Amino acid sequence: MIVSLLHRLKKHPRAVHRLSVMMMKPQVVFVLGGPGAGKGTQCARIVENYSYTHLSAGDLLREERSRSGSEFGQLIDTYIKEGRIVPVEITISLLKKAMEETMKVDEKNFRFLIDGFPRNQDNLQGWNTVMDGKADVKFVLFFDCGNEVCIDRCLERGKSSGRTDDNRESLEKRIQTYLQSTRPIIEQYEKQGKVRTIDASRSVDEAFQNIEEICFFNSSTISSM
Repeated sequence: MIVSLLHRLKKHPRAVHRLSVMMMKPQVVFVLGGPGAGKGTQCARIVENYSYTHLSAGDLLREERSRSGSEFGQLIDTYIKEGRIVPVEITISLLKKAMEETMKVDEKNFRFLIDGFPRNQDNLQGWNTVMDGKADVKFVLFFDCGNEVCIDRCLERGKSSGRTDDNRESLEKRIQTYLQSTRPIIEQYEKQGKVRTIDASRSVDEAFQNIEEICFFNSSTISSM
């Protein structure tokens, strides 16, 4: 049976190509940093210049909540209204679905920037449980930025964004949550040698140049991604 299959694949190279695409795992970069560190801005620039797809965990949850006929919409809405963290299984399910749909549309789109995830140990454990063997986490892109710089940026953004959480009281709480829950995740990956740190306190252009120097200009880095 195996010999017969190999013989058919040899005669049909397109079938071999389709099989390799089916077996290809998503290549993932986790994008982490405090509120106002510039993650979304820089992800947009990476997508514009390199072959990556940007997935925001928060955006996916909000989209799923508002989608008509959503399996999780009501549950997500309830958790958000009660100020609780949405079950990690739902977040990962949405991320996994988004990656699969992206790769189905274009087989070349197998590199993903996952912005704002994992935020805590529960997120990381859930990812390792659900996605073990199904995706390769290449590294963490860490936007390192001082707390006051982050707060000032968000306060300035809040003047036009309409976001209710862009106020000093909320921001200080969000930064504390980030320091207590997300920084330990970054430190875990640092011990594995899988963190690439960006000086996010600099201007948008300077930070992006830093990203290119660390992640894209080195040929061995590119091949490893």
